[in-house]
Order: sequence, then structure tokens, then C-alpha cells
Amino acid sequence: MDGREYFFLTEDVFKRWVRAGRFLEWAEYTGHLYGTPAQAVRENLEAGRDVILEIELKGAKKVLAQCPDALMIFIMPPSLQELERRLRGRKTESEAAIRSRLARAKEEMAEVEKKLGRSRLPYHYGIVNDSVERASQELAGIIKRTREQDEQADGR
Repeated sequence: MDGREYFFLTEDVFKRWVRAGRFLEWAEYTGHLYGTPAQAVRENLEAGRDVILEIELKGAKKVLAQCPDALMIFIMPPSLQELERRLRGRKTESEAAIRSRLARAKEEMAEVEKKLGRSRLPYHYGIVNDSVERASQELAGIIKRTREQDEQADGR
């Protein structure tokens, strides 16, 4: 929904926001511009809400540079073949967009699998989305454990 999960901007407005530094991170991905408005993230965090960003690897590195305490979780498909099946099954993207997304996913998955757990990669955890129910439970568990650890460290 515009203004809730997403902010739909014209290309001109998007580029003005980039120049004004209004994004926590932004990227062109498969021919489209995506960005995370910094103000929306700050407002939600200040209100005590968790913020979950669905961003690509380069964006995650930019976010972590600005928010070093962020919890970073990479969610990946069980295989590139399964990702392709899912993308084609949606019937929402062109063949060129599917090929572009698959190429980008292959690069990102290779980098994450190679470096997960090392300090140079911005992710603390990796989740394989082989089942939406299982992956979402794993994600919720990671967030809950992290919250509990943070509360213990703060002495709450």
C-alpha cells in the first residue's frame, strides 16, 4: 500500500530524493528504482517498532554503514531453479526482467554463501526460504532472540 509498505514516486521525484539524501539506501534493480526513505525508518524505530527492509546486497551494505546495530538477515530461495519457478509462476514480469533477476540473485547468493559468518558480509543470519511457514517462523525466532539479548544487555 502506498505510504505504508511502499512509497510510489515518479522517477523525477525519486531522483530529487536521492540528491537530497532522503534515502537510507537506494538502487536500480532490474530496470526499476528502489529506495528506503530514511525518515520513515527513523520514525518507526523511534516508535519502538521493528523495521524489516526487503533490499538487495549492495543496499544492505549501505544500511549497515549508517545503522551499525541493524540485524541483517539474508533470505534466499532453496535454489536458483526454484527461484526461477517462483518468478515464472507469478506471471508478473517480462522474460528480460526474470533473466535479470536470476542473474542478480545468482551473484548475491554466491557472495552470501561464500562469506556468511565473516565480518565483511553485512548479514548475521541466512535463511533458506524452502517453506514460507518455516522461513517466517525462523525469521520471527531470530528477531525474538535478538530482542531478548538486547534487553539483557541493556539490563531491562
